[in-house]
Amino acid sequence: MDFVEQLKFDDKGLIPAIVQDCKSGEVLMMAYMNGEAVHKTMATGKTHFWSRSRQKLWLKGETSGHFQYVQEMRVDCDEDCLVVLVEQVEAACHTNRYSCFYRVCRDGQMEEAESKGFDKAKVLQEVYDVIADRVKNPKEGSYTNYLFEKGLDKILKKVGEETAEVIIAAKNKDTGEIRYEVADLLYHLLVMLVEQGLELGDIYQELEGRK
Repeated sequence: MDFVEQLKFDDKGLIPAIVQDCKSGEVLMMAYMNGEAVHKTMATGKTHFWSRSRQKLWLKGETSGHFQYVQEMRVDCDEDCLVVLVEQVEAACHTNRYSCFYRVCRDGQMEEAESKGFDKAKVLQEVYDVIADRVKNPKEGSYTNYLFEKGLDKILKKVGEETAEVIIAAKNKDTGEIRYEVADLLYHLLVMLVEQGLELGDIYQELEGRK
């Protein structure tokens, strides 16, 4: 049986779809799909929804360029709700925030949520993605491409050098220097991970097992 035929749409022919960042798990938005939207989403790899206010099908990012590239689509046990795991371009919310869920209820009042640590940690994934893209789309004058051209030995040499710089900075008790050198080390470690075919998710999983 076709996947869409197994879904339980409401009396208006709609099903709620929760969109999540495929890497962080952050909930980005909730919208509705009809059968055509589900088919379009699966066929194109970009999220399509049904606008209840405009009564028409719409492609997320069609005007803003903030497309959602679908990595996986899941259905709940009752088959009446979808979770769509995506790679989000720029921002999911029309307010230009990354997620539509940027407010929190505190003491019965609605407030803007403070930035969570994992939000800031997304920069690691973003840098990783840029490094990985340099492999597929080399850029003239790119230091990252220079490292890949020189090969693993050069990358490992830089990892060793930056590790030594972090140690020296820590011995000097210079927090500004430590911050700078740790950033350098993290960048070169990410280059090494890309070269070795490992993703940040692999490292997160390893750390998770060490709790």
